[in-house]
Amino acid sequence: MKLSVLYRGALETCNYDCSYCPFAKRTETPEKRLQDTESLQKFLNWVKQETAVQFSIFFTPWGEALPIARYQRAITELSHLPHVEKVAMQTNLSARLDFLQDADRSRVALWCTYHPSQVSRARFVQQCQTLLEQEVRFSVGVVGKPSHFEEIQRLRQDLPEQVYLWVNAYQRGAQIYPYSPEQREFLKALDPFFEHNTVRYASRGKACFAGETVITIDEHGDIRRCHFVDQVLGNIHDPDWKSALQPRLCSRGFCDCHIGYVHLKELELYSVYQDGVLERIPVL
Repeated sequence: MKLSVLYRGALETCNYDCSYCPFAKRTETPEKRLQDTESLQKFLNWVKQETAVQFSIFFTPWGEALPIARYQRAITELSHLPHVEKVAMQTNLSARLDFLQDADRSRVALWCTYHPSQVSRARFVQQCQTLLEQEVRFSVGVVGKPSHFEEIQRLRQDLPEQVYLWVNAYQRGAQIYPYSPEQREFLKALDPFFEHNTVRYASRGKACFAGETVITIDEHGDIRRCHFVDQVLGNIHDPDWKSALQPRLCSRGFCDCHIGYVHLKELELYSVYQDGVLERIPVL
């Protein structure tokens, strides 16, 4: 069987201080470090022992995990397991990348977000160039804030053509920014799939791969269908954990985050992203 797993442990820290983020510049307490280290190791041990499952692992931490040594070791270790097809992570790409030399880079992928207020474009693009040289698959993205339009355009110009640049719709509170037709056309010229991220998809009662072939796991090993439905379906440390994997209809009224709606069956976005669903790399 094949299974995609989104893992989010106890980590709640970040080296950036974005104004909208609750984890901005939060340092890790010794207690949290111990909790996250132990839970991550238990997760790795579980993956190692479940050799009958072909895993794709996606780290989606609160905050930033890539600069932390235990996550670098986890990516490296997982990439060498024969039953792990892919290990991916969401990251601001601020970490040193030399650890990737020890990984099976053909199985590593990164979802890289550019924060114009936190890092120079030159530094970020330099990091992307390092990934290209190491032959690591990655996508690059940014929030489509109107005040950042010029910077986003320059980022597109600075990146090699083969690097996919995604643009997330800017949200003010719970509302998507009311882009003008001209602004939408500008962003679609940079990201041909931008419009997918401007919709709050009515999802209640709709079929979804979440809970069936893709699940989330937290620091306790609890299984949920996705990050946005809090119902616990089981625990990976239970002998019968696979019984939790069943076709399910979405219980939420709407879904407006890429890592959620990409799995809605009626949208057929698996055909758009194919092998790049987790790291957000479409087939162009």
